[in-house]
Amino acid sequence: MNKQKLSPRTFLCLMTVFLICLPSLSFGSGFGIFTQGASSLGQGAAVVAHNDSPDAIFYNPALINGLPGTQVEVGTTLIFADRKYKSASSTGKAAETEDDVFYPSTFYLTHALNESVSLGLGVFNPFGLATTWPDDWDGKYIATKSELTTFNINPVVSWRVIPQFTVAVGLDFVLLDSTLESKFPAGGSDGHTKFEGDGHGLGFNFGFLMKPTDTLSIGISYRSKVKVDVNGDISQSAPAIPYHYHASGSTSITLPQQVFAGIAYKPTDKLVMEMGIRWEDWSSFDELNVKYDGQSATTLRDWRSTFAFNVGGKYRINDRYAVSAGYLYGQNPIPDSTFDPSIPDSDVHLFCIGGEAQFGNFGATLSYAYQLQEDRTKTSNNSDRFGETANGEYDSDIHLLALSLRYKF
Repeated sequence: MNKQKLSPRTFLCLMTVFLICLPSLSFGSGFGIFTQGASSLGQGAAVVAHNDSPDAIFYNPALINGLPGTQVEVGTTLIFADRKYKSASSTGKAAETEDDVFYPSTFYLTHALNESVSLGLGVFNPFGLATTWPDDWDGKYIATKSELTTFNINPVVSWRVIPQFTVAVGLDFVLLDSTLESKFPAGGSDGHTKFEGDGHGLGFNFGFLMKPTDTLSIGISYRSKVKVDVNGDISQSAPAIPYHYHASGSTSITLPQQVFAGIAYKPTDKLVMEMGIRWEDWSSFDELNVKYDGQSATTLRDWRSTFAFNVGGKYRINDRYAVSAGYLYGQNPIPDSTFDPSIPDSDVHLFCIGGEAQFGNFGATLSYAYQLQEDRTKTSNNSDRFGETANGEYDSDIHLLALSLRYKF
């Protein structure tokens, strides 16, 4: 077996590939997963100024003061992602990701201590999913299989200061675990690279709710940036040489600060409508610094801050049934100069519908959403660490089916 030291440049490429692949695993702009409950998905996530579901812990924890007693909600979202690539070369070679189904899940618990103070706990997957490309596609030296799992453990407390104003604060304990696999050229054939890494970080969140009238409410919430220290191990093998190698390295990645805002109008007891905006500071991901074997190297990312705009609403047919609908448009944070085939991100349009049923203390919500991502074309740019790799057109279609079950004690 041939063992040799991996060069810092090669190690940097491998670590960089791993970390920039993280966003490609999500279905939203950048790193984020924003389907944190079926009720919110059915309204296009326009639930920052009104919400009668415990998933308010994610969108605006100040809203949990409107939830009486003790409530528990569990849910999951089935995500069917189809990503396609067509080469810009004369061959027109095409590739498509495997038909995998992913299911980020949620758990929420709220408890009203009294008329003024409520407590909550959320456990959800803020970043994640996976992408699996064929072993022989044009970008095989960048990524073939990527998997990411994160958990955010988020305790919150909400205080209704006066009937017209509520404030809430919380902590974010973020855990990350991921695996990346790719190929590399090895003596006329391909070798195999596998990276496994994990890390954790700590942040905070808070929210405000203002109700100037009985029919109008304004909500604002904030999630801080979270620095995640990532430690990982890379293994390489090429049986044809033969060759085997193992190395360790570390880096950190900063998850962006986020601001959510919305204004809701309730013209009747049966109908509520909201329009909102989300800002994400992706400029925090301007570069990536990798430490390896006493050395340090940096690669440019140069991401930009983004906005998303949404509108949604819910109509209550009667005490038992309700329907909802929503739309969201979101910008992507990646400039053409660093667009990478492992991150086929683009501006998105999300179309949502949902239905809700209440049977005594038990409730169920089912929602469907279709995410249309605008086509994106890659040309040679600063991200070409392996030469002019996988230049061509990328398009994605994503279907989401969410189910949440709730019980009131």
